[in-house]
Amino acid sequence: MDRLVYIAASGAGEALLAQAANSNNLANASSVGFRADLMSAQSAMQANDEAEMGSRVYAGLQNSSVDFTQGSVSTTGRDLDVAINGEGWIAVQAIDGSEGFSRRGDLRVDHLGQLVDGAGRQVIGNSGPIALPPYASIAVGKDGTLSIVPLGEDPNTLAVIDRIKLVNPDTAQMNKGASGLIQMTGGEEVAADAEVTLISGALESSNVDSVGAMVHMIELSRQFEQHVKILKVAEQLDQASTQLMSLS
Repeated sequence: MDRLVYIAASGAGEALLAQAANSNNLANASSVGFRADLMSAQSAMQANDEAEMGSRVYAGLQNSSVDFTQGSVSTTGRDLDVAINGEGWIAVQAIDGSEGFSRRGDLRVDHLGQLVDGAGRQVIGNSGPIALPPYASIAVGKDGTLSIVPLGEDPNTLAVIDRIKLVNPDTAQMNKGASGLIQMTGGEEVAADAEVTLISGALESSNVDSVGAMVHMIELSRQFEQHVKILKVAEQLDQASTQLMSLS
């Protein structure tokens, strides 16, 4: 009886984990440059169960990965909106100071003059996080170069401040951390790639398929219900067995 209960419980647990990941994807369907989470499970035989010929096969999380499919790009016309043209990433600073990567191009300048993305992460330049002096206007070049017209200067006076660090590491070596930021699996920094370019005045949307995620949510709910029904059947069988034992 315990085999039936534990197998059903393990399946229900994995269904809940998959539902959590799917719900997070749906919640970020409108987030700029978001990359959907992927989860998969596999059948796993209990350790040291060879004597029973694999009678206890549980559901186990096989891996959690990221869907690196590109989202659609739409024009906004805003000076600090940028989208990666094809493959590549914008280097940003994580909360712990390490380097992370983002496709989120809704950039802005905070009250300290630091260039940050829509999530508040500092954008990295040639020599660390980018800070901008007061300016009258700003432009982002195709190669990530940041140019400004200093405040009070002639409109034709352009000053190059820094260059956004653009990288293109192997996605097989990248994963998503607990903070939702993409990073290298080993935590190492990546050199800038001159081949990565930007589209100014545009933003890349999330790559979440809202309709597909909704359908998947329904499927996961039904899977969870089936596991719960099995647990109820196990309870009924246990009660029936107890009654038979009491009659004997």
